[in-house]
Amino acid sequence: MKLTVFGATGGIGGHVVRQALDAGHEVTAVVRDPSRLGIDGDGRLNVVRADLTDARSLRPALAGRDAVLSGLGARSRKDAGVAARLTRTVLDAMEAAEVRRLVVVSAAPVGPEPDDGFLDRGMRAIVSTVLRDVYDDLRAMEAALAGSATDWTVVRPPRLQDKPLTGRYRTVVGGFPPRGRFIGRADVAHAMLALTEDPGAVKQGVGVAY
Repeated sequence: MKLTVFGATGGIGGHVVRQALDAGHEVTAVVRDPSRLGIDGDGRLNVVRADLTDARSLRPALAGRDAVLSGLGARSRKDAGVAARLTRTVLDAMEAAEVRRLVVVSAAPVGPEPDDGFLDRGMRAIVSTVLRDVYDDLRAMEAALAGSATDWTVVRPPRLQDKPLTGRYRTVVGGFPPRGRFIGRADVAHAMLALTEDPGAVKQGVGVAY
């Protein structure tokens, strides 16, 4: 496939780019600072420097693409608002370029509450309160997706870890894996790529966890 990746220098986006190239896909990585990417695509990687607040500047990176994957999001509470704002720009650019498939990263607390024990529900409530601004941003992002014409999928991981790719994780369409507390960023990227070609995940939130 021909893929465009936003947030390609981020913790998840970088794994998406590497795994997509390893799988034989052609990748366009949209970045603000190309020097931070540090990936050799052996001729199948096109790095585009673009203003992520300007939909018009993103169109060349989307022309002729089969799908878009996005790891855009706030790196900290002070960045809250970034996910919704930049995703709206991506949606506008995708509509102009007539690209429909989109897979993005959100977070587990934004989705349905799993049927877990009292402790897990309590921890979820605490985390949601502490990071309320970040999760409100992701809710606004998901609302923008739901109101768009794209064939979107939202991937909702729990606490992220820097661990090697395992390929062993659980996914629940429209829900969340019971007692799923952690997942590695590399496995979130793996799930995103797999879900890109899954018609059952279109216009769905997908919980993913170990």
